[in-house]
Amino acid sequence: MTEALPAAGAAGGPWRDPALPVADRVAALVARMTPEEKAGQLAGYWAMPAAPGGPVAPMEDDSGEPAPTLDEVVRSGIGQLTRVFGTAPVTPAEGAARLRDLQRRVAAGNRFGIGAIVHEECLTGLMTWGATLYPAPPAWGASFDPELVEQVASAIGADMRRLGVHQGLAPVLDVVRDARWGRTEECVGEDPYLVGTVGAAYVRGLERSGVVATLKHFVGYSASRAARNMAPAPMGPREFADVMVEPFVMALREGGARAVMHSYTDTDGMPAAADERLLTGLLRGELGFTGVVVSDYFGISFLESRHRVAGSRGDAAALALRAGIDMELPTVRCYGEPLVERVRDGAVPEELLDRAVTRVLTLKAELGLLDGTTAGDGTGDGPPVDLDPPANRDLARRLAEESVVLLANDGSLPWTGRGPIAVVGPLADDPAGMLGCYSFPNHVGAHHPGLPLGVAIPSLAEAVRAEFGDAEVRVVAADDVRVPADADIAAAAEAGLCVLALGDRAGLFGRGTSGEGCDAATFALPGRQGELAEAVLATGTPTVVVLLSGRPYALGALAGRAAAVVQAFFPGEEGAGAVAGVLSGRLDPSGRLPLSVPRDPVSPPVPYLRSRMDAAHDWSTVDPAPLYPFGHGLTWTRFDYADLRADERVPTDGTVTVSAVVRNVGDRAGTEVVQLYLADPVASVVRPERWLAGWARVRLESGRAARVTFAVHADRTSFTGPDLRRVVEPGVVEIAVGRSSQDLPLRGAVTLEGPVRVLGPDRVLTVPTTVTPV
Repeated sequence: MTEALPAAGAAGGPWRDPALPVADRVAALVARMTPEEKAGQLAGYWAMPAAPGGPVAPMEDDSGEPAPTLDEVVRSGIGQLTRVFGTAPVTPAEGAARLRDLQRRVAAGNRFGIGAIVHEECLTGLMTWGATLYPAPPAWGASFDPELVEQVASAIGADMRRLGVHQGLAPVLDVVRDARWGRTEECVGEDPYLVGTVGAAYVRGLERSGVVATLKHFVGYSASRAARNMAPAPMGPREFADVMVEPFVMALREGGARAVMHSYTDTDGMPAAADERLLTGLLRGELGFTGVVVSDYFGISFLESRHRVAGSRGDAAALALRAGIDMELPTVRCYGEPLVERVRDGAVPEELLDRAVTRVLTLKAELGLLDGTTAGDGTGDGPPVDLDPPANRDLARRLAEESVVLLANDGSLPWTGRGPIAVVGPLADDPAGMLGCYSFPNHVGAHHPGLPLGVAIPSLAEAVRAEFGDAEVRVVAADDVRVPADADIAAAAEAGLCVLALGDRAGLFGRGTSGEGCDAATFALPGRQGELAEAVLATGTPTVVVLLSGRPYALGALAGRAAAVVQAFFPGEEGAGAVAGVLSGRLDPSGRLPLSVPRDPVSPPVPYLRSRMDAAHDWSTVDPAPLYPFGHGLTWTRFDYADLRADERVPTDGTVTVSAVVRNVGDRAGTEVVQLYLADPVASVVRPERWLAGWARVRLESGRAARVTFAVHADRTSFTGPDLRRVVEPGVVEIAVGRSSQDLPLRGAVTLEGPVRVLGPDRVLTVPTTVTPV
């Protein structure tokens, strides 16, 4: 989709020459720009759908104020074009034609002929009509398979790049602290090492395809008080550093992300969008980030309208620019004329403007946007006719299959019994129940009644019919997850097996039970689903409870009475087949929980990564122990653990080798996720009871065994010490290997010897693993 841009008045300068060093090209361009032109490169523009060549209607900003027209803003240039494909339904060809037209108008409107960076949402696939709908991030975490997540991200990036999209607003690296938060469905899990490892893999895949990955939300968003969206985050410096920041460290160093998006939240009264210590001191100074910081949508305006730390758009722009935000998304409001006025009257040093525009133009140079082409793509490829080809669907299927978690099973699964199968419940026959709120059908399609889904998404009922071809399948489904149908109970009573499909219908800002702005007061199943489950279980029919959801729900009242419990976190367009394959036994369940499942609806929302005083103890009547812990998941077979080996003593800058033998002692092949946890029994600050240090997915035939070896550098025991420096302390470190964070049959210890070490930015972040058959 490479196309020459029209020449503009000053478009033939040295910045056009790709043979020159990027820094020289950018410096030459910045030196010739006016403050208005510099500010123009810092702002996005959200254009409403229009036919190529037709009038472009601007999307209004969050304030409700009229937005400027395209003709008004292009004279100074535009930094980004917002969601050309993902704002309304367009075919790939229509979107590509419209994007070419917009890029021509942007380039022709400014005297340097510079096109815009184009960004789209891509959390569960490119958010445009007809593109593959992959599983949601908790499913990535449940797979414990970063290599597969990287392949998925690479496929997403390839589709984006062919369409002329340069930047994807993913992945989300927020570590879940309270799963009642509606945006839990956008998060990988509750452990920072899992989130960081999987998130870095997604970044590698996207960036390898030539698409800029955007880490979000930096930082602390998911720790909001009472799990309410955009609420303040009550958090101390150690939780902030050791839990919330850690995935970003990994994704920057191990993934190479070129963009970061700030968080909406404020921590101890300081909004992230105005926090210079966070966005400049920490992100750039300590973590070494050299890319572009973009605002979350309307995040700079929120400094004025919600956080109330700015009295005007100009004040908000000044705070954000000084803090380190380089680009305003989704559309220009503060970084336009209000910012220019502050620069001209001396309230904002022009050096800050130069700093930001240099970063933006450097990224544009890397993307080819200073070379005089519309897309900076250079491949000459046109837009793909099919955004959901078989190869994409195969990746979506594989990730869905690896992410299904079998939580409980009394032996009824795999199902080989007789009699009709009843598929009942509010999500029994709802394809959208497979999708999160950042999928196109739920995010955009919901505003276009009658619009086809754009891709084939079998419902659970359809998949069960296909899976059990010889069985009679009876389906009863409600229209609303909050109000199930009474006919469900009658159908269940007459069946040989009942598949009860419960969970969430994702939406935005109260239009769903999960998703952005859809926070929950408790962990109770939404609406009357709990009542329905009680009634179905009371029929005595063997019942498999299937959860299709964006968060875990309290199952303590149901799990012990169900024949089996299956959890699928919005498993995408191929998710129904993955669940049905587990029900029949065609597939080996290999998913493991990335989020603990609570026992009671009002259980304290305490993740597994907690201190001893945060766990159950005899000075409190409240027990926060989960029903199913982090890392839990069953298979069709059984695995034994034996022969734990670990170095007894290593220096505080050394590596301890930990290994154990896992053996399949059942009569079927299966996949075990072997998990390594560490604990620090005595430290200078309060430490978690245990934390995940590594894992390995191990596929074994019946009777076969393998030795799993972990190379654990002492840096993986580090933490933020009393003086807020990251340290490795000498002493005993406990080791545990097993099936989950609470099922750890092998235990040992290693002693770290030597001085306390203060760590720098080169610390070791990962634990390499090897699997050797024995």
